[in-house]
Amino acid sequence: MKAEDLNANRFVLDQKTTADLRATLRKDPQAGLKQVAQQFEGLMLQMMLKSMRDATPQDGLTDSDQTRFFTTIMDQQLAQNLAAKGSLGFAKLIEQQLGRSLLPGSQTNPAAALEALQKGLVAQQAASSAAAGGAQRVSGTPMVGDGVAAAAAAGASGNASEFVNRVWPHAVEASTAIGVPPQFLVAQSALESAWGKSEIRSSDGSPSYNLFGIKAGSSWQGKTVEVMTTEYVGGVAQTVREKFRVYGSYAESFGDYARLIKGNSRFSAVLGQQDGTQFAASLQQSGYATDPLYADKLCRIINGPTLRQALAG
Repeated sequence: MKAEDLNANRFVLDQKTTADLRATLRKDPQAGLKQVAQQFEGLMLQMMLKSMRDATPQDGLTDSDQTRFFTTIMDQQLAQNLAAKGSLGFAKLIEQQLGRSLLPGSQTNPAAALEALQKGLVAQQAASSAAAGGAQRVSGTPMVGDGVAAAAAAGASGNASEFVNRVWPHAVEASTAIGVPPQFLVAQSALESAWGKSEIRSSDGSPSYNLFGIKAGSSWQGKTVEVMTTEYVGGVAQTVREKFRVYGSYAESFGDYARLIKGNSRFSAVLGQQDGTQFAASLQQSGYATDPLYADKLCRIINGPTLRQALAG
């Protein structure tokens, strides 16, 4: 099956498409480049369609949150199908531009070029999913929480891009172990640490590299740090003092997180999740955090503009 056929025949919200493209990029960057370029052209066309929709009055008898949601999905599918046909030529130009970094003798590090392609693909998919998710949330429960506000405020100053660049390679490695997209893990670490600005620190100010708020239970044999934290008992917030694990690097933090999720049966529903909303819900249902709004907060970051912009930058 040709790359054009692959993109045209698949449903636009099929999360397996992104996983397949990332796998192709790892095995043969040149082979996956055409499909990635088509994804980018599809995003450009989707933005054009959205602008036209926004300029059209939406106060008719048949207009509602539900019809706008399905119209958003239809426009995304249309944009993908048009990009697959290649009639506009944007994908070809993108393919030529990106392909230069993968040619033999290129001054660009091939590994860095591949990572850039993967980040770009993830950002494109996140933007597409967020467009659909935003339409759904119009009629759903508002997603609010101080944790998200703090994370967004920290990310707004440009710290989000620095944070993503710092943890991205470790998120990719951990995501492979548990079968979820790396941007989900970046989002969770951003929520837990306010994009690295509220990272748990030892009494001497040294970093713990604990980006997932993992506590030090009786089985933990490594270093620990004791700090005040907020826990919810019966839905009521309480300030308590708890011991948390201390790592030697962010790589160790992500690795330990992956082992925790993969090695504990209570997190079995988290493994392999390709949908951001379900990933967040599975974490909360498994008891990862006591905050009753934890899933909502995480979902807002996964589908929010701060993460998308940081991934694209």
